[in-house]
Amino acid sequence: MQKVATKPRYIIPHAQDNGPTPERAAKSVFTRGNPPRVLTTVQSLLNAGDITQDDANAGERWYRDYTFAYEGIIEFPENHVSDTTVKHDDLSWNMTRANAAGRLFDVRRALGERANQILRLMLVDELSFRQLGEMFFPRVSSGSAHRKISAQCAMLLGQLNEFYRSLRCKNKKTCTPSEVSVYV
Repeated sequence: MQKVATKPRYIIPHAQDNGPTPERAAKSVFTRGNPPRVLTTVQSLLNAGDITQDDANAGERWYRDYTFAYEGIIEFPENHVSDTTVKHDDLSWNMTRANAAGRLFDVRRALGERANQILRLMLVDELSFRQLGEMFFPRVSSGSAHRKISAQCAMLLGQLNEFYRSLRCKNKKTCTPSEVSVYV
């Protein structure tokens, strides 16, 4: 038997540092951790103790609904367990997206258009408090505008959390389990 000559296998180098590039790092403030993430307004409110974790989770839920409804992208939480029993076709996928858009409409109707605008600018566009303050309070000093918009964002996330909590309670009351009798 003749031995077959093999080529040496090419090993793909893996990047050790998955952090932002220097250009990207100059544009935003990043959190410590692996990988570094952009420090959002919600995270800074949470770090300062202005909001609770439930308020931050409500903002995250709104953001997930927004990205799914308008962009068709589902972002699952880290501890998500995939359900393999349901496979979506185009129609059911778009119906699910419409449900997400309906939830956004319910939030807008309950909290108002300005609240919806602040949520979109804060969570989707990831504007800083300074940028939000300049946008909503142009005639006020930047420090005062920063404090005002920070307080509004904290209050808005608290209201969003209460809205989702009342929605869960309402759904719990309307979907009461019925006892099933089994005859032997």
